[in-house]
Amino acid sequence: MLGAAKQLIGAVVDLLYPRNCQFCRQPLAEQERGVICSTCLEQVKWIKPPCCQRCALPFVGAVSDTFECGYCKDLKLHFQRGVAACLATGIVLESIHHFKYHRRMYFGWHLADWMITAGRERVDWARVDAVVPVPLHPRKKREREFNQAEYLAEAVGKTFQRPVWNRVLRRVRDTPTQTHLDALQRRENLRGAFALRKTAVVRGKRLLLVDDVFTTGATLDACATVLTRAGATEVTVLTVARGAYV
Repeated sequence: MLGAAKQLIGAVVDLLYPRNCQFCRQPLAEQERGVICSTCLEQVKWIKPPCCQRCALPFVGAVSDTFECGYCKDLKLHFQRGVAACLATGIVLESIHHFKYHRRMYFGWHLADWMITAGRERVDWARVDAVVPVPLHPRKKREREFNQAEYLAEAVGKTFQRPVWNRVLRRVRDTPTQTHLDALQRRENLRGAFALRKTAVVRGKRLLLVDDVFTTGATLDACATVLTRAGATEVTVLTVARGAYV
């Protein structure tokens, strides 16, 4: 009886406020979840192997073994592996911006779904003890009213039944935006930006570090550096999207 009532309420809501795709504006079919239609979702550029095992950069060619790209070989990264679901282009990048900067929370379901799909296919969950989101500085979190990485980490933790440690890392320095910085400048910008909370214990733990976008990896590596120096034995990175670095 309750289920029938919910269906009736849903039908009335859809009649009064029809659900349309947020990109093409076409009405969504009843079975389509979220706010993006199946036609527009076909535009998502999924990252599939072969790709760099550190930064998830896709590689065009016949490669059967695991490898690191030239960019990662030149860096001393503190995370062992990086997984990204999609390329940060088109509707993926727009969805992230709508969610992250304009607080359009209804895009969050799609971001989490893309991340969970990649996590299911390419993360070894037997080697993950807990999920850790990249923290925001308190000022920025007050402005946005939420941390997108925490939202995604909660969805991942619930799906794969791993604890989410929201209070392991803290951002101690409010750094300028990194949008127009190159890879080296981003790393300098983030020097000393993160710290371990006094009550956090990560020694001997294998952690999954979550954020929305991997661009140069500077933010993720800064967090992984703090975690490994505190004794974490392994850090894997999982993001929704892989951006192009400069």
